[in-house]
Amino acid sequence: MILGRSERGRPPAEPVTLKILVAGGFGVGKTTFVGAVSEIRPLRTEELLTEAGRPVDDLRGVEGKRTTTVAMDFGRITLREDLVLYLFGTPGQERFWFMWDELAEGALGAVVLVDTRRLEDCFAAVDYFERRDIPFLVGVNCFDGAARYPVEDIRRALDLDDHVPLLLCDARDRESVKEVLVGVVEHAMTRAARRPARPAVTT
Repeated sequence: MILGRSERGRPPAEPVTLKILVAGGFGVGKTTFVGAVSEIRPLRTEELLTEAGRPVDDLRGVEGKRTTTVAMDFGRITLREDLVLYLFGTPGQERFWFMWDELAEGALGAVVLVDTRRLEDCFAAVDYFERRDIPFLVGVNCFDGAARYPVEDIRRALDLDDHVPLLLCDARDRESVKEVLVGVVEHAMTRAARRPARPAVTT
């Protein structure tokens, strides 16, 4: 048998590659989320927080944070031999939101990470994906020491539509992150399957 070929002698099919965004507020765990699951060394564009940024970077609840993403995080994970996800972590601060449109181009779906201690910080991300009709899943990052709330209470606080999945997760744990990524792919695929086919264009 020739290595790299199937039992029928044909070369293996190229895997399907999908783009997933990881969004949310400042300090919610996006860089950690991408790094926990990436099978390659993640590309990170982090810079040290400075005194000049204190007036615009709200550190309440994340006082120990020393760096911030200024462009994006990038990682990759193979879910199956025929399915690869490219992960793009968006910057959280408002002054970097102009980059979101470019990062969102061609994305299958998105994960909106949430910190229950700073719930209002994720509203902008939820609004962004709702307005652009990009399928998204909400992942509640369960920080150590943070209060735990019932899923339905969090859903109501975020005013989520019933069809938007919401999962509890730990952005540090590979298996937990994989569960969230599988969830957003399944959600996006289900939505795509339910959309009516566009009529053929005749000339």
